[in-house]
Amino acid sequence: MSLVKEKFFAALHASGMPEVPHDFSVVPSAQLIPHATLVEIDDFIRLFDRVTTRAAWQQAVTAPAPEIAQTRRAEICFFTAWDFHLSPEQGWQLIECNDNGSGFLFAALINRLFYELSDLAQERSIEPPASVGAFKEQLATLIEREIKGFFGAFPDGLCFVLDTSDALRGGKFYREFILLRDLLRNRGWRSEIGTPDDLRWDGHYLLLDRQPVVFVINRSTDFFWEGEAFSPLRAAYLAGKVYVAPNPFTYATRSDKRLLEFLSLPNWDQQLGILPDERVLLSAHVPATYLLREENLDGIATKKAGFFFKPAHGFASHGVLISSQVGKGRLRQLLRKGSVYVAQKTVPKPTLVSEDGKVTLWTDLRVWAYGGERYLISGRASKQRDRLDLAPPGGWLPTFAAK
Repeated sequence: MSLVKEKFFAALHASGMPEVPHDFSVVPSAQLIPHATLVEIDDFIRLFDRVTTRAAWQQAVTAPAPEIAQTRRAEICFFTAWDFHLSPEQGWQLIECNDNGSGFLFAALINRLFYELSDLAQERSIEPPASVGAFKEQLATLIEREIKGFFGAFPDGLCFVLDTSDALRGGKFYREFILLRDLLRNRGWRSEIGTPDDLRWDGHYLLLDRQPVVFVINRSTDFFWEGEAFSPLRAAYLAGKVYVAPNPFTYATRSDKRLLEFLSLPNWDQQLGILPDERVLLSAHVPATYLLREENLDGIATKKAGFFFKPAHGFASHGVLISSQVGKGRLRQLLRKGSVYVAQKTVPKPTLVSEDGKVTLWTDLRVWAYGGERYLISGRASKQRDRLDLAPPGGWLPTFAAK
């Protein structure tokens, strides 16, 4: 292991990340994103926000959703992430939007510490990433804006970082929860980490022990809070007593993978309020995606080599199927079971050679933005072309904007 690599991994761990690479994999190489590409992506994210916040879009996409997702909410998740493939053949393409985008604090650490410890700081063609302190200050400002926008003032209550007990016991991002909790505490806000089971609703307040909870940062992947453990949170949310982001409404209007069909294809533009000039940009940068239905199953199965299959409510690549794993029988079985899947046109990814020169890695780009404005970029390097396999020598990838 080179001296720079040793110092880099040690600095990440000292800053609060899990031990690298044993518990969290990071690639000690850099990915550079051209300025022109980021300008185009910035415009696209603003377009995405315009389209998905329109009344026509929100009414149409929430109509078939569970009832809890149908009431409009004002929260804007401050860690929404857009995942892109920078295809050498097709240009950049949106793969999905994640309203619950893990890794934002880790990514800021990875970018800044690699920049400081490598020779990149000498490269004038690279835009310096924000210092760790500046990034945390920026993130706190976004959270303050959300608190003031929702409540009008700072309420007296607890900030609560919420996830399931399994994720808190063994999830790769638990240490990110700790970093987020500490950031909140350093701003003078009382903050705790816990599960839905820790909460109770007394008819007036959402409580953790006897403390009122007012601001919930939701990291759970039970997107519509269907589990019984979510009963207190559901009650407080429906009563308008608590801020929660992301929430069922933001998920149904932004992150549900079924929405990729509406974004990629023009069939529903009039109903959704998508304008002709918006359609041009959407179709150019969202690969054709189809909700798997009985009527399109045969056609998709016939052309399966050009598709990637993923559950509409999946996360972290769970349930993803590549073309070699499916045929008409498998797809029909998914329909019979009620599994909601989308078939998305495959988008090639650029490659990176591992540090030892022995392994080809396939890379992507993750962009975090708030209110249509980008504030962080990151990337992942996968050992597999068609799956997100971040085991070493793959992993999270330091990513920088070229000037």
